[in-house]
Amino acid sequence: MRLKGYRKEIFRAECNPSFESVHCFAHLDEDVGDVLPYLNAELGGDHFVKDPPSVTFKIHGRLITIHARKIAMNALKDEAEADKILNWLKGEINDAWDRRHEIVPLFENAPKPKLIEILKLLPKTNCQECALPTCMVFAARVTEGGKGADDCPPLSEENREKLREYLGNFRLDFWD
Repeated sequence: MRLKGYRKEIFRAECNPSFESVHCFAHLDEDVGDVLPYLNAELGGDHFVKDPPSVTFKIHGRLITIHARKIAMNALKDEAEADKILNWLKGEINDAWDRRHEIVPLFENAPKPKLIEILKLLPKTNCQECALPTCMVFAARVTEGGKGADDCPPLSEENREKLREYLGNFRLDFWD
């Protein structure tokens, strides 16, 4: 086990305390810097920095950055969501460390699904059956992992399967 524990700090943005979302720092008991290239390879980070080591993920509209001794998360609903994500991350960090001999470390930004490739498969009717205003917004949410092939009711079965296949090349099924 690489990461045994952390101390959590929940706070609201000082610039606008009326925001309903909260932010979280998790101060790690152990240095996990050497795990980050493996975690980046497994989870597909949006931004990887070698020195000092950090990897940033944009997941469901939240930015999560893991540094060697700290995790920073923004736009959380509440402390319970912070706990859920931190527990998930702790498991992912430890799993990546345990399997590091099976993983090719990635020292650059991981590939992400392309919005245009997703949009090509959508009906482009802007019907709003997915509860979003346009197919473009839906495609953007898919790139972040917030929506998937089954969330577009009018999508043809052929294109639904093509979208599932395309998205299968990327890790988008995080903690939910």
